[in-house]
Amino acid sequence: MNLTLKVWRQKNFQSAGKMETYQVKDISPEMSFLEMMDVLNEDLLRQGIDPVAFDHDCREGICGMCSLYINGRAHGPERGTTTCQLHMRKFSDGDTITIEPWRAGPFPVLKDLCVDRSAMDRIQQAGGYISVNTGGVPDANEIPIPKAIADKAFDAATCIQCGACVAACKNGSAMLFVSAKVSQLALLPQGKVERKTRVENMVAQMDKEGFGACTNIGSCAAECPVGISLENIAMLNREYINASFTSENV
Repeated sequence: MNLTLKVWRQKNFQSAGKMETYQVKDISPEMSFLEMMDVLNEDLLRQGIDPVAFDHDCREGICGMCSLYINGRAHGPERGTTTCQLHMRKFSDGDTITIEPWRAGPFPVLKDLCVDRSAMDRIQQAGGYISVNTGGVPDANEIPIPKAIADKAFDAATCIQCGACVAACKNGSAMLFVSAKVSQLALLPQGKVERKTRVENMVAQMDKEGFGACTNIGSCAAECPVGISLENIAMLNREYINASFTSENV
């Protein structure tokens, strides 16, 4: 396939960015989107042009690094798929593809398609963990957990912290991400000890980072590559309200 790429180029956070147009030729339909980007960068290097910076790591849909906005959609046109799992067979010969970084205030552009998502790390550090000292590692089946609860906790735990929910939301809200982390731990007995302080601290940090409010549009869940459910946001709201009854901080 021969394709026209419109790529956002930006030297750094302080610089103004703009769209640049490039041509790529002989792209195999079996290539992943990131492999196509590799071909583009090889062509640019041969021409003495600075290659396009973009985030990537595992290229297996696990790490959440491949944060590209493709033709107006987070991770591209295929639902339930990260950018690294998106294959070029989803496009047609002669297509024009627009590639941009995540667009959200708390995600400043570092260079080209790379953004700083450390705001999500700081939310996680504010309470997305269990700090209770349990001594030695207990047997996995020592604490009975009903399968329905374990399945819900596992589904929430599949969040890969890619930030697609923030990029897709018109308000730049991180509620789906935060709710997945809160729900995962609140559902399990090991996480119930800190459930009130956890939701307080994580929501407070989310607000501090400048993420927008949730208005239940649902675009976050629609674009989430691992299918995190909006039910987690409902659970986050319940956890926050329950915490407010006994807290001096909310």
